[in-house]
Parts: sequence; C-alpha cells; structure tokens
Amino acid sequence: MRAARIHRYGTADELVIEEAPVPTPGRGQVLVRVICAAVNPIDWKMRSGAQAAVIRRPFPLILGLDCSGVVEAVGPGVTALAPGDEVFSSPDHKRDGTYAEFTVIPEGQLARKPASLTHAQAASLPLVGLTAWDCLVRAADLKSGEKVLIHAGSGGVGTFAIQLARHLGAEVATTCSGRNAAWVRSLGADRVVDYQQERFEDVLPPQDVILECLGGDSLPRSLTLLRRGGRLTSINSGMPAHVKRWGPVLGLVVTIALNLRVLVVQRLFRGVRFAMVLRQPDGRVLARIGELADAGAIAPQIDREVALDDIADAHRHGETGRAQGKIVVRIAPDPA
Repeated sequence: MRAARIHRYGTADELVIEEAPVPTPGRGQVLVRVICAAVNPIDWKMRSGAQAAVIRRPFPLILGLDCSGVVEAVGPGVTALAPGDEVFSSPDHKRDGTYAEFTVIPEGQLARKPASLTHAQAASLPLVGLTAWDCLVRAADLKSGEKVLIHAGSGGVGTFAIQLARHLGAEVATTCSGRNAAWVRSLGADRVVDYQQERFEDVLPPQDVILECLGGDSLPRSLTLLRRGGRLTSINSGMPAHVKRWGPVLGLVVTIALNLRVLVVQRLFRGVRFAMVLRQPDGRVLARIGELADAGAIAPQIDREVALDDIADAHRHGETGRAQGKIVVRIAPDPA
C-alpha cells in the first residue's frame, strides 16, 4: 500500500511517500480502507520529535490520527462491524496511523460515519470532536447558561468546541484574529476577542469554564479570569517548547512540575478545577458526535483538501497557524 512515512524526526521534508506492508487485523481489530485522513498539530509535533518523551514508536512510522473510510476486513471477536461498513475514527497512537491506504483500528475506537457527511467532512471531525468533548463535557461538565471562553476559536478544536458549547446552551466567548471574527460568530460565538487588539482578561467578565489551547502566558492569564470555583481545561501542556529548550527527558519533567504547580496553587486558594486533557479514543462518543453532525448541530470546518502526495505541504501550512479549520488528506476516491 502507499503510505506517508518518516524514518527519523525532523521537518516536513522527512515525510516520504512509499510502499508499506498492509497491516493485518488482530483480535478485536478492524482493517479500514482509508478514504480521507486529516492533519492535526499532534502530527507535526510527533514528526519533529517534540513528543518523543511520551510517544515512542519504531521507525519507519506512519503518522495520522484521523480517518474516514470503509471496513475492508475484521479480526476475530469483532461483532458490531462488517466489511463494507463506512466508519470514522481517531485511533490511538499505539500503532501506525492513517496517512496510508489501509490502517488497523480497535473496534471500540470506531463509529459509523455520519450519513449526512462526505468522507472528507467525516475525517475532519474525530480528533477535534473527541478533544472538545473531553474538555467541555467530561472534564468541565459545561452546563446550559454558563459562560465559557474557548481560546483559538478559528482552529480545529476551537471551531468544534464553539459549536458544541452553543449546542449545550452556554454563552460562548472566543479569541482569534480580527480576520476570523465574522466566521467564528457564524459558528455560535457570542463575543469575539481580537487577540491582536485586546487582552481577553481585560474585556471579558469572569468565566465559569475556559478551554485553553495556546500555552505560554495564556494559561496564567486565563486563570485570573475564572470565577471562584470555575473549571479550566487545557490541551496544551507546553511540552514541545520545554523539550526544545531542555531536551526530551528534562523537558517532560519541567512540563509536569509547572502544571502541578498550577493545579495545586489554584485549587488550594481559589477552588479552581484544572484538568490537562488528553483525547480519549472512544467509538461511543464518536457515535454521539456523528448524531450531532447528522442533526446539523455540528458543521465540519475544512480549510483545504490535499492529496497524499502533498502531505508535506499540508504539514507546512498547518504549522503556520493560519489554517481555518481542518486540513483533509485525500487517500482514495469516495466509494461509488
């Protein structure tokens, strides 16, 4: 099969399109013929080696943590899916990823593709959808009528989280550049802060929940905006920057120490709940997300679609931080 692989850590130039063995599904696993994959920040962080302290896989490595496709074969013990079923997933990183014509995924990490979506649209949802769900529903338990601030509203997680928060009945504020303000309002944001012109902590009222995506000084600034007893969830530990400065092992130690300091101090003195959220591959949650998409509550946001041969350029574009929504990678034509 054709796949995009890396043979060492480095820049986007390390992504090579080459032949790779078709994987074989084991017990409880499903072989998926990938129609579309998608690019996420975790992909270029893994490619560069910034996640090497916590995610270590042998080379050559196929990246990719989003896909939509068709079940090709099933392993022993698979009961809910059969060849020909259309599915989507954000699988774990314990095996080769989705930048390939075929990939193997545990049955419990798959859900049936939403009937109303194309494979390109479906491939754009799993990782950002699971991440936003884990932040707002599982960790923060966001309620109708509460105030929530979602940072980086024009990014992949942000665009999904705004729509999910609106569906949950929250009052939604977000940060983005001025050029994206009208777009994120159309997704459901009630208040948009242009981070190039305003400091969010100066112009917004106290928030019940904050989803922090940026890292750096955004975390301590966000904490000052939380009401007493509020909840902050973060998907950016700051580890890539710490690894770049201190190396893989010491960078991991620094990341843990800094986040523990925030957790202990804020909970002790202000009753703030702080959660560092890691996406949990979960087919049951994906099924719920698919229902929201079919009901029109969530609309996929796609920046562009590229061919597998252009995966390096897709990484380069993603790393600029200017993508409006998700970058989708076309692996094969949609089924007839």
